[in-house]
Amino acid sequence: MTRQHTYPVVVTWTGNKGTGTSGYRDYGREHELTAEGPLPIAASSDPAFRGDPSRWNPEQLLVGALSECHMLSYLHKCAVAGVVVTEYVDNAVGTMAETADGGHFTEAVLRPVVTVASPDMVDTAVKLHEDAHHACFIASSVNFPVRHEPTVRSEGQDTAAS
Repeated sequence: MTRQHTYPVVVTWTGNKGTGTSGYRDYGREHELTAEGPLPIAASSDPAFRGDPSRWNPEQLLVGALSECHMLSYLHKCAVAGVVVTEYVDNAVGTMAETADGGHFTEAVLRPVVTVASPDMVDTAVKLHEDAHHACFIASSVNFPVRHEPTVRSEGQDTAAS
């Protein structure tokens, strides 16, 4: 039996400056992303497309979703394997190419820096990134490569494995 999950969200445009979309430069790209439960996310388009740089844009949200999904899958894999993660920070980046007909992401690179409780956990912790990638619902749904460049170290260790 296949389980299905739905994720309803509401996007509300808040960028009407009084004349709607009467011209390309006459409206704001500001909007809010809401769902039942969490706080609203103030969003806009990328500043390259006349967006507000103080708000999240869809491209950042996509990269964030990839990073979050990988982290959550990874932490689960580590817990099951007996690897104790004590810190996790990912400096992820996505690359989008503009084309004549719009644009598309060409890749995302996740660069998690992970700290584990013991040096004997490092090798397993490195290997579990591949398992986490295959378990990530978001990464398996996109049509561009999602690469991983993890760094894993143990508490109190100056050097790290990748």
